[in-house]
Order: sequence, then C-alpha cells, then structure tokens
Amino acid sequence: MLRRINLTGNPNLGVYISVTDEVAIVPFNFPEEMEYSIKEALDVDVIRTTISGSNLCGALTCGNSKGIIVSPYTYDKEIDLLEDNGLNVAKLEDKYTAVGNIIATNDNGAIVSPLLSKDSISTIEEVLDLRVERLEIAGFNIIGSLATVTNKGALIHREASESELKFTEKVFKVEADIGTVGEGIALVGACSIANSYGAIVPENSTGPEMARIEEALGFLEK
Repeated sequence: MLRRINLTGNPNLGVYISVTDEVAIVPFNFPEEMEYSIKEALDVDVIRTTISGSNLCGALTCGNSKGIIVSPYTYDKEIDLLEDNGLNVAKLEDKYTAVGNIIATNDNGAIVSPLLSKDSISTIEEVLDLRVERLEIAGFNIIGSLATVTNKGALIHREASESELKFTEKVFKVEADIGTVGEGIALVGACSIANSYGAIVPENSTGPEMARIEEALGFLEK
C-alpha cells in the first residue's frame, strides 16, 4: 500500500522512522494517527523509543529481517528495549554515527558509504547476514539518504548513473529505478519509508512520483 502523510509539514520521514518488514522504530512523541498509518500501510509492529536520546530514529538505525545496526552512542536502555522486542541489535563502532544515512540494505545485500571502516563493514555483514559493498551514488556518500530499498525493489536518487543503478540491482537483487518524492526531493531515502508491503511518502508527493515509486518498489502486478 502506498500512502502520503503529513508529518507536521516535515518531509524527512526516513530521518525519524526506521522500518523493516517486521517493525517500524519511531520516536516516543510520534503522532498516534501516524502510527496507525504506518501499521496499515506497512503491516508492521511499531516500537517507540529514542536512539542516543534523540528522536532521529531513522538516521541513527538501519536494519533488515536479521538485525538492526545502531549508532555507537545508543544507550544501553534503548538497546534493551529493542532487544526486548525481539530484535538482534549491534552498535556500529565508527566515528560516523548516522548509520541510517550511510547504509542502505535489504535482506539480500547492503551498500554503504566508502567512509566506513573495514571493521564497521564486518559488523554490518555479521549482524545483517549479508555481503556489503561500498559505493558513492551521484557523487554523494550518504547512501542511506539516497535510496529507499526493500526486498521487492529500490528507488534511487534521480541523478544516479546507469552503471550505479545496475550496481544497486546486483547488490540488492531487485529491480531499481531513479525517482523523487515530495515534489522533486532527490533524497528519497531521507524522505520516504518502505518495506515489502508498502511505502509512505510526504503528503505533497505528486501523482507521477507516486506512479514511479509504485513501479520502482515492485508494487505493480506484472
């Protein structure tokens, strides 16, 4: 299911919310009506928490069905809360703390910022149980902000080259396409959330954008 929502006028859905096929991690102060929309559109359980004392759950976590990577400054009580909800959690011990901005993943593979260390890549591979590749897209290394990836498809920054698009398809093992959300926002990972069951985008996303998202993320019957 595709849905547009208005997060108090803020387009940065992927900065505040982290999703997998099983759960959505949202801030404590997340509006109740938005929680209902997420449950309905994405068919997930919702976990309310802070990460490192912050509401930026999407920027500070990233994961798939095997595990969740979190900022190195995540508090023990926050990790305990996630683990109590059945998640396999690991800190990424790296100087780059916004893991959701620099990792894009599904259950098949992950692409990360070239800035990450070999030790960090080993942690990601172990916790998420997949192979990790480094890549810049459109000259940017904030990979998690540039891509919305699920087990059915991927939506990538509009300036990604053909070779970059083909590389993402090879890593994620899904078809991918370029696109935007929210009337031309190219940082699709920062401004949308999605899993195998649906996607949520800013309220002002246009009809053509919605059609592109639907096709890129594999929601059209073939």
